[in-house]
Amino acid sequence: MSQAINQLKQWAKNSPNPVAKAIRNNWVRLNTLELPSIPVLHKGIYLAHKLVVNLFQSLSRRLYWSPVFKSQISGGKKLFLYSGMPQVLQPLSIHMGEGCRVSGISTFSGRWCSAERPELIVGDNVDIGWQTSIAVATQVILEDNVRMAGRAFLAGYPGHPLDAEARAAGAPDTEDQIGKIHLKKNVWLGTGVTVLPGVTIGENTIVGAGSVVTKDLPANVIAAGNPAKVVRKLLPDDCPQNLTRKPIEMRHHQDAESA
Repeated sequence: MSQAINQLKQWAKNSPNPVAKAIRNNWVRLNTLELPSIPVLHKGIYLAHKLVVNLFQSLSRRLYWSPVFKSQISGGKKLFLYSGMPQVLQPLSIHMGEGCRVSGISTFSGRWCSAERPELIVGDNVDIGWQTSIAVATQVILEDNVRMAGRAFLAGYPGHPLDAEARAAGAPDTEDQIGKIHLKKNVWLGTGVTVLPGVTIGENTIVGAGSVVTKDLPANVIAAGNPAKVVRKLLPDDCPQNLTRKPIEMRHHQDAESA
């Protein structure tokens, strides 16, 4: 069947036949042929589509993805998963606090050759964005209110040794290549940030998109670059104290509607 379709395509592209020429001359018009949009009708269809999709996503999250994922972790009260379920590559112990929001398009892995079982410890009210990967060598700690945007990478271990022959032979990474990662309260990682082994990031610090954090960062600064360096300190005006935090449940509800 596929061979016949390919032959038909070649005929339409190359044949001097008048029908083939007509197909070539009108290909763009035929390829973009579509029904006109009827605002009243199609807006109604769109709203019905969104209602069905949101209902299906809500039910699948509550009845399937969340309980299945929670079977692999401890804690996780008021967990909000979206876009499915994160991939968990063992061995790895995961403890998750209350009110966390986690993208299902993310991966949590533990170093298989560690002497002790690797631990991922997540505090309360933590956001882990889509396509994030957390590779735990010994321990990764995300304290309360940490925010991680999409495509963040916490690289507690590289997975391969530096020696080329050992790498080709499938040997694991070595002890000098791995380390603990600790993000303290209120840390915010921008999109695509990579954090290397042995790094601690201080409270309230913000790391700019695309940065690679190779060394510890102090509290209350903005850092960026490769390697990441302090750009400036956070000023009192950057953290107004008179703003009241929204309850976790309300924040999750609004995020779900905007996702």
